[in-house]
Amino acid sequence: MTAAADTRPFAPFEWMLALRYLRARRKEGFISVIAGFSFTGIMLGVATLIIVMAVMNGFRNELFAKILGLNGHIIVNKIGEPFEDYDEVAKLIQRVSGIKAAMPLVEGQVMVSSAVQATGALVRGMSEEGLRSLPLVSDNIRFGSLDGFGEGSGIAIGTRLANMLRVNVGDTITLVSPRGAQTPFGTAPRTKPYTITALFEMGMAEYDRTMVFMPLLEAQRYFARNGEVDAIEVVVDDPNQIDNFVQEVKRAVGPTNHVSDWRVRNETFFTVLEVERNVMFIILSLIVLVAALNIISGLMMLVKDKGRDVAILRTMGASRGSIMRVFLITGASIGIVGTIAGLILGVVFCMNIESIREFVSWMTSTTLFDPNVYYLTRLPADMEPRETVLIVGMALALSVLATIYPSWRASTLDPVEALRYE
Repeated sequence: MTAAADTRPFAPFEWMLALRYLRARRKEGFISVIAGFSFTGIMLGVATLIIVMAVMNGFRNELFAKILGLNGHIIVNKIGEPFEDYDEVAKLIQRVSGIKAAMPLVEGQVMVSSAVQATGALVRGMSEEGLRSLPLVSDNIRFGSLDGFGEGSGIAIGTRLANMLRVNVGDTITLVSPRGAQTPFGTAPRTKPYTITALFEMGMAEYDRTMVFMPLLEAQRYFARNGEVDAIEVVVDDPNQIDNFVQEVKRAVGPTNHVSDWRVRNETFFTVLEVERNVMFIILSLIVLVAALNIISGLMMLVKDKGRDVAILRTMGASRGSIMRVFLITGASIGIVGTIAGLILGVVFCMNIESIREFVSWMTSTTLFDPNVYYLTRLPADMEPRETVLIVGMALALSVLATIYPSWRASTLDPVEALRYE
């Protein structure tokens, strides 16, 4: 009669029975094995989801930071004529509130050669002020200096390009442009030696291997631009509010200039990353779903095995709700504990992911996350709190939902029938 008197929801005796059912006994070993697999599946599923989504977020954020750290947030081009009034246009742009810098730019493809090697590169002609307004470059000078960059003809190149050419600060390399002077025999390539004054390392292998920065005036002479530039790149305070800045810049520069922003230039790239991220989330969520289905099968077997116990409890006065809650606690405990363990495992893994990568590379004697393939020099992992909460909430919801049907089946057992066939 004690049980009959204490039938409030989630009473102590319900917790006691649920925890007792979770303990492994000799004759219930198989059920305990299934519960262990369910726990492991949910733990690994949650951890995998957290780790993979953190790595994909890290990729996106790192690439986003590198692209915006090297290129302007807004690009202004002249329509239908040479861009010769760039100084006046840059001053108009800088009057707009929230604009950090307006950088005239000359770009051109060249071949870079040294005494031992030759490779292709992209030359960006910029002023010293413009180059210093890009922290990705100015804050990552490894050797040499940008002091007096715009006064002479010295150039800055990436460390990977320097290693490929086997040169250092103070050495001379030769730049060859296919668009040179016109001769009776055709276009002659333009060839000129330059001294390296700085080496930078931006952390993105593609940039460190292909970028060459040259003073703006020297770039205009080298590419025969005769006092004109290709574009003006604009850096703003908040790239996420780019729409407002674009409208202001359009009004400032007038209709003779074309204005575009970083989202338009990289729309396809970021769309692909977002689609890949969403598809990966759906696929990996199936791991958690399968683990939840294991909870259902384990609880169904437990209900069948405990039919006599259920019948006795019912004859002693336990309500159907009490029986349902006992099995609900039993199944949900597996999912909740597994989710918490998966969260801890995922967070610890993300916090030490670079050390783990280095350890696995050392153990297998292979190069994991090759910068030449993945562009970045380290494995990034950025956990977004909202996304992590979503993953944990989804796992908890699936775990609880998986226990409802087996628990309901246990509550509908007929005590007479259960004891008759026991």
